[in-house]
Amino acid sequence: MAPLTLPKMVLIDLDGTLVDSVPDLAWCVDEMMKGVGLESHGEARVRHWVGNGVERLVCRALTNSLDGEPEAALFERAFPLFSELYAENSSQRSQLYPGVIEGLEWLKGQPLRVGCVTNKAERYTLPILADLGIADYFEIVVSGDTLAVKKPDPAPLLHVSDHFGLRPAEAAMIGDSMSDVKAARAAGFSIICMSYGYNHGEDIRDYSPDAVIDSMAELPTLFVR
Repeated sequence: MAPLTLPKMVLIDLDGTLVDSVPDLAWCVDEMMKGVGLESHGEARVRHWVGNGVERLVCRALTNSLDGEPEAALFERAFPLFSELYAENSSQRSQLYPGVIEGLEWLKGQPLRVGCVTNKAERYTLPILADLGIADYFEIVVSGDTLAVKKPDPAPLLHVSDHFGLRPAEAAMIGDSMSDVKAARAAGFSIICMSYGYNHGEDIRDYSPDAVIDSMAELPTLFVR
């Protein structure tokens, strides 16, 4: 894997990149399912569904499928229940992936700007960053409801590059999913993906990111000054 030029800005996804949030999400999904009188799914199945925001996760749980759409009345019963559960359980069971702190510490010491761009709503994002002790590493956080659109739309990435007055060619995204790759490509960012994370069972290498790493602790070896 050829070294990449050190960018002037790095934006990092949250779920599946920095944080394994599935244990909390799965617990809330299963409690929601019980609350509406349906069978629970378990963590392994929920892990396959995560990655496009909690609205899609609830739809997938209610239909037991990746692309299904539940009846409107069922969704209107289930989603507020999930939202209430997750507001109280967004970081009770979730953990940082190994190497995240090492990677963030290294980025902090480089001459670049660092932000977090996630599809998770702000009411969940900010507590997770704070509770897991990484909020102070980010100069800006763009959540799934900060703008009218979210990844894979490039707007959240371009919003941050405009905020810092940087060109997209000077920026990199670090993520774990096809959504991150599509957003980065559309924005003109380079894209580094984690080999772990949530990509609905597909190998992220199939989407041809610029680099794939197993741990954020590998970042110092990935970039050249």
